Amino acid sequence: MASGGVRRAAVAMAALGSLVAVSALSACGGPSGHGADTGASASPGGAGRSSATADPATIPGVGDRLQRRIPADSRQVVAVYGDGRNSADSTAVLYTKHGSVWHRARSWAAHNGTKGWTTDHHENDKRSPVGVFTLSDAGGVLPDPDPAPGTGLPYSRSASFAAPRWWAKSYWHDFDYVIAIDYNRVKGTPPNDPTRPEGSAKGGSIWLHMDHGSGTSACVSLPKPAMEYLLRTLDPDLHPVVVMGDRANLKA
Repeated sequence: MASGGVRRAAVAMAALGSLVAVSALSACGGPSGHGADTGASASPGGAGRSSATADPATIPGVGDRLQRRIPADSRQVVAVYGDGRNSADSTAVLYTKHGSVWHRARSWAAHNGTKGWTTDHHENDKRSPVGVFTLSDAGGVLPDPDPAPGTGLPYSRSASFAAPRWWAKSYWHDFDYVIAIDYNRVKGTPPNDPTRPEGSAKGGSIWLHMDHGSGTSACVSLPKPAMEYLLRTLDPDLHPVVVMGDRANLKA
């Protein structure tokens, strides 16, 4: 993006204060929002290899209903396959499109909401929303790992992302890196902007963020190498989206 550097600077300056941040962060986690489910953070088999999908024009395991919601101009899809409707364990796969063919680029073990998935998400239900959502903005406590500023998602670095220190220590680094999932939020704002266009009851502040080894309040959590890779790879010009849900709902 020619104006990417300017846009990044403007967005970074708009990062919210710590009181607002704690309110936004509460939607994503805290010890009370996580279960005891555990999962490895190592990449599942096939990570790092690029191969065409069985039906190269579609994302594997995604039925027509959600497939049609993937924008025609999208060339990057993060697919999150939940193990089950009530499971906190999932697998995230990055697909990239070349011509009319989708290729599997990377995959990682991941976690979703402690209680699983829902097609009607509400605040504090501890389930991740099923659907197709754009990925427009990023941020975190740490610096943007993208070595070429202006090429990736707009990134807002701010200490306001830091998890409260009254949370268990294992959660302290959850928001070192964050990619906002565009569910009930305003695009073009920092991920911790608390605005909820559909109202607070529908929840919000649902992100891709760092994994601590168990379920989340509603976010999808990934290992640090996965977050770094996505922040270096996702490109606004390629219109990235996340397709997420339990495998049964994804296929429906």
